[in-house]
Amino acid sequence: MTIKEMQKVLNAKFLYGEELADMDAQFVFSADMMSDVLAYCGKCSVLITGLCNPQVVRTAEMLDIACIIFVRGKMPDDNMLALARGKSISILTTDHYMFTACGILYENGLRGGA
Repeated sequence: MTIKEMQKVLNAKFLYGEELADMDAQFVFSADMMSDVLAYCGKCSVLITGLCNPQVVRTAEMLDIACIIFVRGKMPDDNMLALARGKSISILTTDHYMFTACGILYENGLRGGA
């Protein structure tokens, strides 16, 4: 599933990185604790989270995550968007809760990275 396909099924909005929309993502990881992301994320290319601070982007950078999807309508500030822009990480936001967003993606063929 591409990032663009995820954006459509989640009714999400691109905040940055629409030029990366055709990138294929095979695995997704969801967490609000970045320590869990660092410990368990593995080879995931998309992170779903409700945590909205610069550490999310920095964690994604360390793990080569290409896309962050913020749930519950969370909106990163300009500092976070600039950081993502500098690291070429797509940023999306959806109004879905994390559980629902994960379920929608799973239902559409994506699997966890474990």
